[in-house]
Amino acid sequence: MILDSLRGRTLLTVFGVSAAALVLAAVITSIALRAAMLQIIERDLVIEARLAASLVRELPAGSSLDAIDAEADHLGTLASARVTLIAPDGRVVGDSAEPVEQLRQLENHAARPEVVAARDSGLGVARRPSATLGAELLYVAVKVGRQDVDILRLAVPLAHVDDEIATVRRSLLLALAIALLCALGLAWLSAAALDRRVAAIAAVARRYSAGDFSAPTGERGNDELATVARALDDAARELGRRMNEIEQDRARMQAMLAGMLEGVLVVNALGRILLVNDAARRLLRLADLAPDQHYLSVLPDPDLAAMLGRALEGRAQDGQAWSLPQEPHRTLMARVAPIGAAGSRGAIMVLHDITDLREADRMRRDFVANVSHELRTPLTAIQGYVEALQDDEAPAPDETKRFLDIIARHAARMERLVRDLLRLARLEAGQEPVARTTVDVSLVFDDVLVELTPSIEARRQRFVVTVEPEATDIETDATKLHDVLRNLVENAVAYAPPATAIELTARRVDRRVVLTVADAGPGIPDADLHRIFERFYRVDRARSRESGGTGLGLAIVKHLVGLLGGEVHAANRPGGGAIFTITLPLGSGLKRRVLLGDAPFQA
Repeated sequence: MILDSLRGRTLLTVFGVSAAALVLAAVITSIALRAAMLQIIERDLVIEARLAASLVRELPAGSSLDAIDAEADHLGTLASARVTLIAPDGRVVGDSAEPVEQLRQLENHAARPEVVAARDSGLGVARRPSATLGAELLYVAVKVGRQDVDILRLAVPLAHVDDEIATVRRSLLLALAIALLCALGLAWLSAAALDRRVAAIAAVARRYSAGDFSAPTGERGNDELATVARALDDAARELGRRMNEIEQDRARMQAMLAGMLEGVLVVNALGRILLVNDAARRLLRLADLAPDQHYLSVLPDPDLAAMLGRALEGRAQDGQAWSLPQEPHRTLMARVAPIGAAGSRGAIMVLHDITDLREADRMRRDFVANVSHELRTPLTAIQGYVEALQDDEAPAPDETKRFLDIIARHAARMERLVRDLLRLARLEAGQEPVARTTVDVSLVFDDVLVELTPSIEARRQRFVVTVEPEATDIETDATKLHDVLRNLVENAVAYAPPATAIELTARRVDRRVVLTVADAGPGIPDADLHRIFERFYRVDRARSRESGGTGLGLAIVKHLVGLLGGEVHAANRPGGGAIFTITLPLGSGLKRRVLLGDAPFQA
């Protein structure tokens, strides 16, 4: 609606004020004009009444009633007014509007206001409706002072005054209408100009609210609107500068939060989430965690919620380690601190995944304990047999040879342990270079099986080797691939029951080559699968030591495969036994052989 706009309200206000002023002026003019006309008529009528009174005084003494009435008729004709002559007792003795025969029937005028005033002061004026004519009349009475005529009264109707006033009012109304039209036009022009300026300022304000602070309004002038426009420009430019600074700070903060490995969660005083980064969603396993949620409805652990609650109360507290119920092997550290700012409070929670740290600490402790144990066992044996050889009573030659064989075996075990430790250290430090060449997977399988022939024949095991044509050639380091397969095959030979088959396969999957070593042994307990590639970790420690292993073979395999750009996984076969899967870059070729125990290998 037009009244809802500034232009409409301005137009209505200006037009209303103008109309009210013009109407008021017309009313006041009409009232003042009527009063002025009445004052002029009254003044003229007083003059005429006094002149007529002087003429009545000139009448002969003892004039008859007819003569007096005739004089009243004559004076009424001259004055164009009703002339009434009143005796001292109030009787009407002459009236220009009534015949002489009707005079006795007229009311006594002694009590009329103008008559009373004229008798007392010589002049009386009154305005009132006439009982005989039924119209408003102006009465002027003057004192004559004769014995037969005491008061002369003139009366004129005021209808012609009202007619003249009506004529003037019609002219005023016409002028008022023209003035109102002019006022409406001027108000419209003024409102339109004001509306254009306000609309221009509003458009700039909307541009500012949308973030465009490029140009000022260009408002010129010294009035209030120009002052508001300039103040708006100054405020907008300052606001734009501060918003740019805030936006830069926010971008930096978002970049830092996005790049953080630690999860960050910020809540306000009401417990509503204000800020959460991707790391917090990942650590809490809450992909739908979003701002404006209440922390009590999303945090998976009541201890975390309690920590945030205490922080919102302003209480400082130490960090706390905890684990998600669905992932008990993962350990998180939560640190919560209150946030205090002017007029607002809140809390911030920082989450750290310390699983790897805990695991590294455990592995370090296990490593120290395992190395100590692995070295102490052969050293103890060596020391014992050396002391036996150094005894005053020298043992028999057969015993001496047996002692020396035992010492040599334990020394070799220590040498293998030290060698594996040194190689694992080089692999972890990235000190082993990779010499990539085109490697025939079938030849590597053959070399490994030939190298382990004594152990294979001793356990009467057989191997099934399958190499698909697309997976024959691999661009990799032949020596390191040989070491990987040798460790896995040696592990399979040690754990698979005698007279069972061990399968070696090479196949292409998408753009990769997958090598597998599968046995029919007891498999790996599910609880040990995620730790099988740790240093010194053994599922069956006694059996591992009996086989002469150092406990570092699978750890070396994992590092070697990673160095070759691949992955290695351990799993249990559905029919029993363990299967190790190695994924490496693509190759091609096909060979298939079934190698059996006595030949030693035959298809």
